[in-house]
Amino acid sequence: MGAVSEFIRHHYRHFNAAALIDAADGYARHLERGGKMMITLAGAMSTAELGLSLAEMIRRDKVHAISCTGANLEEDIFNLVAHDHYVRVPHYRTLSSEDEEALLARHLNRVTDTCIPEEEAIRRIEHVILDEWQAADKAGEAYFPHEFMYKIIRSGKLEKSYQIDPNDSWMVAASEKNLPIIVPGWEDSTLGNIYASHVISGDVKSVHTVRTGIEYMMMLAKWYRAESADASIGFFQIGGGIAGDFPICVVPMLEQDLLMQDIPRWGYFCQISDSTTSFGSYSGAVPNEKITWGKLSADTPKYIIESDASIVAPLMFACVLEQ
Repeated sequence: MGAVSEFIRHHYRHFNAAALIDAADGYARHLERGGKMMITLAGAMSTAELGLSLAEMIRRDKVHAISCTGANLEEDIFNLVAHDHYVRVPHYRTLSSEDEEALLARHLNRVTDTCIPEEEAIRRIEHVILDEWQAADKAGEAYFPHEFMYKIIRSGKLEKSYQIDPNDSWMVAASEKNLPIIVPGWEDSTLGNIYASHVISGDVKSVHTVRTGIEYMMMLAKWYRAESADASIGFFQIGGGIAGDFPICVVPMLEQDLLMQDIPRWGYFCQISDSTTSFGSYSGAVPNEKITWGKLSADTPKYIIESDASIVAPLMFACVLEQ
């Protein structure tokens, strides 16, 4: 066991700290028993550079599928090619409206304390992925958003623009493993907006060249049935929102809507979130609520860590990796 894990196990004994240890140990036990794990990414985890720890989890076969927002899918690649042009604004809490306008004038799109540079990140990726969209469109083919991202990574067209070690990109690691990725609501992303603009302008003729969320659910249903036949599938949720809400529903859909028999429920559940339980807050709901929806069982190991995922997730990954 490495120095980070030893430190955590010595000091993290109570409250959310203890929950972190419990959840990490539960994650490890789930894998040791032959289980597999889906990780879901909400928020701005890619801009928080979660790839620094998540990439190694993928390479070490600690992750078997990912569900993420379109923003997390693209922002890992933005960081890969434009890291040196990002601007950190540590005093973001005191920015005036005029300060924000000044950032806009510099084509800097702010995410909390970090600004994504439009030209070096967004437009650089647009130029490369547009070629893939148009090639598929001309051939009458259609691919999922993550498949187009895999194409541009594997093509080598971005390599000359890398500004970080590609070992720190979770999308590069996922591409190398051909990891299944689910991207519900991809349309609500920068590249989703850009894709719509190219369909409107006629650069891409068919809106169906990029496959949709309904097709993602169909893909997930096929994957879950195949993988759960001989392995328990765990669910590790970072944040709330559609990245987690969408994939967790595949189990009740198979059982209740398709009336399939012997569909196993998720075999492990952990959520890192700062959303607290309140009336109507799904992201802050305690895991037991998911039992009533047919997602978890009474005996599913369940954990909640109410904290900042940008702090907690790398520490949990370090424990699972025994770093």
